[in-house]
Amino acid sequence: MAGEGVLLVGASGLAREVLAAGMTGVAGILDDDVSLHGTEIAGVPVVGPVADAAAGNEQLLVCIGPSGTRREVVRRLGRLGVAAERYATYVARSARMGTTSDVGSGSILLDGVVVTADARLGRHVVVMPNCVITHDAVLEDFTTLTSGVALAGGVRIGEAAYIGMNAAVRQGLSIGAAATVGMGAAVLSDVPAGEIWAGVPARRLGVTK
Repeated sequence: MAGEGVLLVGASGLAREVLAAGMTGVAGILDDDVSLHGTEIAGVPVVGPVADAAAGNEQLLVCIGPSGTRREVVRRLGRLGVAAERYATYVARSARMGTTSDVGSGSILLDGVVVTADARLGRHVVVMPNCVITHDAVLEDFTTLTSGVALAGGVRIGEAAYIGMNAAVRQGLSIGAAATVGMGAAVLSDVPAGEIWAGVPARRLGVTK
């Protein structure tokens, strides 16, 4: 979905997943780990630190899994003068986007993702393989859905929330900003911002740092 000359930000597992899903036109990877500079990740060179993004005009795709860390990197790049228009969006060929749904810049949807009707995905959202996002769901900026998450209709996920593998969220509920839902959870009530919930049914375990 992105054009030629894309730089991936973060030499991460997510970067490798994006490359394995078939993204083309990747010119290099930026990472602050100097020991990686001059090496390759899945055949793509690690060409320098993250700050180098400010010096070029390539499109960028931030491949950092944790929601809060991804947000901080984007904010850092903004302070360095990187405009929002430079961010690419990647939707894997096997993902299915409903014609009435939207996805924001900087977002990543991997293999087998299904987005149905009238869903809204914000900027820098990451959706890992085989997630299902149904009608009227809203994923605010920097949300992360890990593999196999299922969102029923009208669910709202707050900014920088993180939903664990194979979790399911009942219709019409809200997950607050920066909340964490554990893997395999069955969410049957609203999750307040900044809280950690897990279990079947999901219950509060604590607060995020």
